[in-house]
Amino acid sequence: MTPAISDADWAELLETRATNPGAVARAYAARRRRERLLSAGGTLFLVAADHPARGALGVGDDPTAMADRRSLLARLLVALANPAVDGVLGAPDVVEELLLLGALDDRVVIGSMNRGGLAGADWEVDDRFTGYDADAIAACRLDGGKMLLRLVDEDPGTVPTLQSCAHAVSELADRGLMAMVEPLPHARDGAGRLVLRRDPTSLARAVAVAGGLGRTSAHTWLKLPAPSAPDTVLGATTLPVILLGGVPSPDPAADLASWGAALRHPAARGLVVGRALLYPPHGDVAAAVEAAAQVLRSARSEEVPA
Repeated sequence: MTPAISDADWAELLETRATNPGAVARAYAARRRRERLLSAGGTLFLVAADHPARGALGVGDDPTAMADRRSLLARLLVALANPAVDGVLGAPDVVEELLLLGALDDRVVIGSMNRGGLAGADWEVDDRFTGYDADAIAACRLDGGKMLLRLVDEDPGTVPTLQSCAHAVSELADRGLMAMVEPLPHARDGAGRLVLRRDPTSLARAVAVAGGLGRTSAHTWLKLPAPSAPDTVLGATTLPVILLGGVPSPDPAADLASWGAALRHPAARGLVVGRALLYPPHGDVAAAVEAAAQVLRSARSEEVPA
């Protein structure tokens, strides 16, 4: 795709990174924040860009698609240019680059907290908190923190991750900040690879576990794959849920259709999408983002008639 960042702006960003590290703190302090998480329509549409921080760089057949930082940032700028997009979910480096590019005023910004479970590593399930912590999210004036919780019954690495996520939920709640928990049930296949368990029973169990983390659930949101049985999975909680699009399939239209079905459930509050929209098979990021926005608008209008 054609870069959305000019050569001059890219050179300035690189120069700032090398010579003016104080500009990052000033950008955090100067960011104009939104007054509320939800849009006027009662939804939340976020673009996720925290994959590189845990070494997950592949999209489709390209194992390094997300390694090109200028391309990633350009795609994020295209997505954020759509007024339906409420904000971004990212690791500190990506959030700070978007801040320096002036792209996050009046946007919801969720900081990614645990990225230590590197994709494909032997210790992947033991997902250490290596990104933002609750103190930093508050000090940087972000709107919440996101944590990944892979539940693998046969892997003891699940236990410290559960404990760390519970602590983070409590710490964020103490500061009045959203804790976005992404509980994903996995099992290992014959080759030892982690495979997401998408069946409704496994997802509903994960929802139940995630909802009980921490001293309070008052500020907890859940981030879940769009389930095939929304009543079973989303019916397992009263917490607000945003649905993730995940890795693109060969049929983007089918992806969007499945999101639309789950979005009609009253617990669903919106979408968070990453690679599926930033790296669409047809290459048109703006069109992919607008298509997802239309699905969200349509699902919401069916749920709450005008």
